[in-house]
Amino acid sequence: MARTAISTELHWIDPTHRGIFPLESFHISHSLRRHLIGADYTVTVNRDFSGVMQACADRPETWINAEIHALYTELHRLGMAHSLEVWQDGALTGGVYGVQIGSAFCGESMFSRRTNGSKTALAWLIHRLRAGGFTLFDTQFLTDHLASLGAIEITRAAYRKRLAEALLAPATFCPAGYQPSTAGVSSNAGITPSGRTQPSTQTS
Repeated sequence: MARTAISTELHWIDPTHRGIFPLESFHISHSLRRHLIGADYTVTVNRDFSGVMQACADRPETWINAEIHALYTELHRLGMAHSLEVWQDGALTGGVYGVQIGSAFCGESMFSRRTNGSKTALAWLIHRLRAGGFTLFDTQFLTDHLASLGAIEITRAAYRKRLAEALLAPATFCPAGYQPSTAGVSSNAGITPSGRTQPSTQTS
């Protein structure tokens, strides 16, 4: 990552503790569930990767510089980076993007331009990752916002072990026949790669 939007140098970050999202324990509050079910929005994938990156960088401080944008755009062209977009009234109001390596999805950044924009994106993303057979969702760092949704922090050694296992397992961001429903996403019910629905995880 870069230090600022105008930095010319990139840095590799390997924190002593890594944030991850256990895919089976995403926390959906009552208010978020009502939003997922009742709000007027549309979710797409890989429709506007560049727009999601630009929106993620549109903040006072960002690590996304021009080189990062170009590199990840190339990864997207190669099918290795993906975006999920949330649209309302024809405008991009929330989204997330990341890189896929084996069955690991490394979430890079997300944004929200309306209430629940990023939470909606995460709910739909996690449902998709479970359906596609992913085993690791890397969030890099743990923030209070992510922790409130079920993310946890693990040691560097534990993360590297999980990553090594994930690199050997196949997964797909666009599983064949995958047709997510608002009801399924809002109840936190995952769909296995075999097509069977996993039991929902009820949250308060």
